[in-house]
Amino acid sequence: MSDNLTDFDKETTSRGAIYTRSEIVNFILDLIGYTEDKPLYKLNILEPSFGNGDFLSIIIKRLICSWKKFRDSNNLNIKNLFDAVCAVEIHDATFNKTRFKLIEQLKNENFSTEEAIELVEHWLVKDDFLLTTMNQSFNFVVGNPPYVRQELIKDSLISKYRSLYKTIYDRADLYIPFIERSLSLLSDKGELGFICADRWMKNKYGSPLRQFISDNFHLKIYIDMTDTNSFHSNVIAYPAITVINRGSGKYTRISHQPQISSNVLSNLSRLILSKNIPRDCSSVRELAGVVNGYEPWILESQDQTNLIRRIEKDFPLLEEVGCKVGIGVATGADKIFIGKHDELDIENDRKLPLATTKNIISGEMCWQNQVVINPFEDSGELVDLEKYPKLKKYLEDRKEIISARHCAKKNPSNWYRTIDRITPSLLTQKKLLIPDIKGQAHIVYEDGNFYPHHNLYYVISLEWDLHALQAVLMSSLSRLFISTYSTKMKGGFLRFQAQYLRRIRLPLWETVSETVRNDLIKAAQERDLFMCNQATFKLYQLSTEEQEILGGDGN
Repeated sequence: MSDNLTDFDKETTSRGAIYTRSEIVNFILDLIGYTEDKPLYKLNILEPSFGNGDFLSIIIKRLICSWKKFRDSNNLNIKNLFDAVCAVEIHDATFNKTRFKLIEQLKNENFSTEEAIELVEHWLVKDDFLLTTMNQSFNFVVGNPPYVRQELIKDSLISKYRSLYKTIYDRADLYIPFIERSLSLLSDKGELGFICADRWMKNKYGSPLRQFISDNFHLKIYIDMTDTNSFHSNVIAYPAITVINRGSGKYTRISHQPQISSNVLSNLSRLILSKNIPRDCSSVRELAGVVNGYEPWILESQDQTNLIRRIEKDFPLLEEVGCKVGIGVATGADKIFIGKHDELDIENDRKLPLATTKNIISGEMCWQNQVVINPFEDSGELVDLEKYPKLKKYLEDRKEIISARHCAKKNPSNWYRTIDRITPSLLTQKKLLIPDIKGQAHIVYEDGNFYPHHNLYYVISLEWDLHALQAVLMSSLSRLFISTYSTKMKGGFLRFQAQYLRRIRLPLWETVSETVRNDLIKAAQERDLFMCNQATFKLYQLSTEEQEILGGDGN
């Protein structure tokens, strides 16, 4: 189950079930063209994980309304509806509950009990969507695929999924193969409309799916559902609506954060689907080149996209100019491996001063006497506990908890190691410390006295002056890079993760003029964002127009 859920019952959450509001369901059905004015009984629609029936009940309402319109003039009967819907659900209790609800819905539409049961029996499939046999293609696929982490799936089952779906990569959630299979089942002119977390559109694990879409499909519509109440439960990660069809297409129509009301969404769908977007329209725009192989999708304004592309063309990556991005140590048992220096009764050379997010809130490093236990020699081997009697006693007194960690179970003889190997040389290196989730870049210089905790990313460099680099990373240009490639979080927060930091471009330090060097260093030391922007704009030789795209703080 993805960690982006709160306030939801544990059993439902563990299955990745998040239920969608009716206004959103109607909006998605409108966007893909599943509307009552069409002979929907001639078409077919797939719902790969129907859950509580949020999509399915509205699909059936539209289908029956359309069927009734065309029934008399076309001499139709209920058999014409048998193949119009295919809906899959794996969970027994959910399947049965929704089945009963749909039967009652059909009875309210004047179908007999026997007819209602017969229709539902034709429509519903109780099975694993990723494994069930399907020998047909579909005109429409809609839904809200389940959010389930791989760790919650049995190894044998995830291995089977991996053998069937090439898009399961790295730590991909279950919705990744759901999207792959759903797209594969589209007919030649079919359309898919999903609401789902947007992580895969930019994250590492989404790259095979992005490539799959780039090779075979067209991203027709993207709706950013940030900070909208799209679901019946709270979701921290940003959801998005995507409409994808087969074939190629140059442009994607994009809208951001619509108001969740039936009238607003109905009007918005008509605008999105109109032949031409009015020039003065602020709610919908068209972007070209959003989908580009496995690359993260750039969904910002065209001006911002052009600026990013220009910088990427003219400058090398951050790690190609002598900088390195990393993440601090994860222990797997912080309450044991981390403590106050004076309170940990172990040998002093096994204690490393620790930097955490709390230490850098002010913008400077303010140590709170915390240390992390270092169980490693400088060579990378685990220390011999016989040489450290205090450390041995401390760890063995807590062995039951330490040994219960996954890394300890995997290698019982190394039961007292931290998840990440500690590299003592990192302690003494000057570094920039960056917390993961922030609204603005929070870049703190550290003079080489502390070891970073796993809630901090760090940047080190033997080439770039770190104060100058700090100014660049604090600038609006770097924020544009992060916001372009990062998944956003509720409240407008960004993920300042290593994979996004590595996408920032820099000139070689040796090519930077003395004047710009001094301006960058002074701006960082004074922590003046205006000065950081001014110096950074000079560094990249941004035009007046490009500066305006970033807010114009260089003028």
